[in-house]
Order: sequence, then C-alpha cells, then structure tokens
Amino acid sequence: MQVAACGICLSDVHLLDGSIPPVRPVVVPGHEAAGVVVAVGELVPQWQPGDEVVLGGGRPCQACRACARGRSDACENFEIMGFAYDGAWAEYVVVPYGTLIPKPAGLSFPEAAILADAVSTPYAGLIERGGLRPGEAVGLWGIGGLGVHAVQIARLVGAAPIIAVDPNPAARARALAAGADHALDPADPDVVSQVLAVTDGRGLDLAVDLAGANAVLAQGQRCLARGGRLLVIGLSMEPLALAPGLLLGVLRQSVLGHLGYGRRDLEQVVALAGAGRIDVSGSISGLLALDEVHEGVRRLAEKDGDPIRLVIEPGRAG
Repeated sequence: MQVAACGICLSDVHLLDGSIPPVRPVVVPGHEAAGVVVAVGELVPQWQPGDEVVLGGGRPCQACRACARGRSDACENFEIMGFAYDGAWAEYVVVPYGTLIPKPAGLSFPEAAILADAVSTPYAGLIERGGLRPGEAVGLWGIGGLGVHAVQIARLVGAAPIIAVDPNPAARARALAAGADHALDPADPDVVSQVLAVTDGRGLDLAVDLAGANAVLAQGQRCLARGGRLLVIGLSMEPLALAPGLLLGVLRQSVLGHLGYGRRDLEQVVALAGAGRIDVSGSISGLLALDEVHEGVRRLAEKDGDPIRLVIEPGRAG
C-alpha cells in the first residue's frame, strides 16, 4: 500500500521516549494510516490496485492456540503495527489484506487515517469494554486526540450527562463544542462534588481515563456511582493506587483495562464517519512531510499548539 497519510499518536511518542517498552529493538512506528493499494499478491481476493483504503493497525499472530484453531478474532498475542512490526511512517507498507477497509469517498486521507486509532480506540473502549448505554452518566478525563472523539461517541450512544475533565481551558472548550454537557478542571478541589451535583448525587456510571495518569484514575474512582465502572484507556507504566479493595466490593465497582479495537469496531467507525455521524473534520491540527516527523513528535510531546492529531503525508514536500 502507498501511504497517503499516517497519524502521530501519543503512544508513538511514548515508544520513542522509552515510556512504553519496545517489542522489537528496531521498528518503524505508525499505526493510523490510509492510502492506496498499489499491488496485491496473486491469492488476494477482491482488492485491486487503485483501491483507496483505511488500514487497521494490527494483525493476528497466526501462531497462538486461538489462531491455530481458526479463531484469529480471539488471538492471544495480537500484534500492533508500529510496535510488533513495521508501521506506516513510510512511503509504502506491506500488510495483510484482511486489515484493509474501503475508504469513504467523502473523507480525506488524513481524516480517514486517524479513524484507525484516535476514533476507533475510544469507540471500542466506551461501547464494547465500558458498556456505555443510553442515559448513563459518563466522565471523560483527557480531551486530547482520543478524548475529543470520545465526547462525540458518548453523545452518539445517548449518554447523559457527558462530563469532560481536563486542566487545559482550550480542551474544555473543545469538549463543549464537541457535545459535552459540562467541562470541569481536575485541579478544582470541588470537582468530585461538581460531578455529584450534575448527576443528582449518584455519580458516574462510567469514568474513563483517556490520559494515562494515576491521579486521573484516583479522581475518576471517587466520582463513581454504586456499580460504576472505571475504564483505563490511556497508557501508563505507573502502578495503580486506588481505593481499598473492600470499598470496591461494597460499592460493586469495576476497574476495566482496554487497548485498541477490533476490525468490526473500525468498520463501524468508518461507516459512521462516512455518513457524517462522527465528525473528524476539525481533528487534523497539522500536516507534515515524512522528513518532518521528528517535528511532529516534538510538537505532540510538548503539546505545542495544543494539537488533536498531527498527520504525516509521505507525498508532501518537506
């Protein structure tokens, strides 16, 4: 596949700075990509050169017990592109044909590319792992590249109220523009009481960490209702420090880990974006040439310009 666009994700930054341990000693990053099929193997069905596609950011290992029994959808060692094998910060990438999804005609390549993580990961997290349902109260901590789309997804599901929590005033404004009902500053000492106030004293059915910080998890747990779920989407190597297990048991609360998405999730996200139900038109904060990727990594790491998603276009002149 010829890469037309590939996003720069915060997990790429963490891979490069060592915060996420590498799977391989040397690997090309990049797991949010869209492009054009340029050649197919002789046994590849249906796909043809010239097809415009969104690329799923992972593949089954084809070696575990589940894969050996034909259950690649339940792979026990799923490999993430850009971590376990070379990704799409490149002009061309060779991928399994089963990871391709047709790109909607109405989406640009950069918009299509970021569907394959920045949108599909919170989509799968909130709907599949978190079990978010209509009418449930949800709190979203971290309104960056994942969080701004999580707000849209929560609204699409019918969650109410949707509470965004971020220390950055611009991010809080972004959340309200995307459909959040309330936007709070986590540094406010009354943030927990504010959450209780807008949920009629119940608390949150689902609290979501999209930032990857232990302080976020601790605050989110204090905002949970009885029977509430704490969903961990943001990546962090910090050890968890939560309330005593006895309290979790008494209140029947759950802590759920989440990573990535399945093919069905990405197919649904692509269909929703193509139909205009999810709007990513304002999510591209900058376009860079391939030889400018280091600058994109720096901007994201330093939050320079408060980017939502920076995207590489390998065909762009540097």
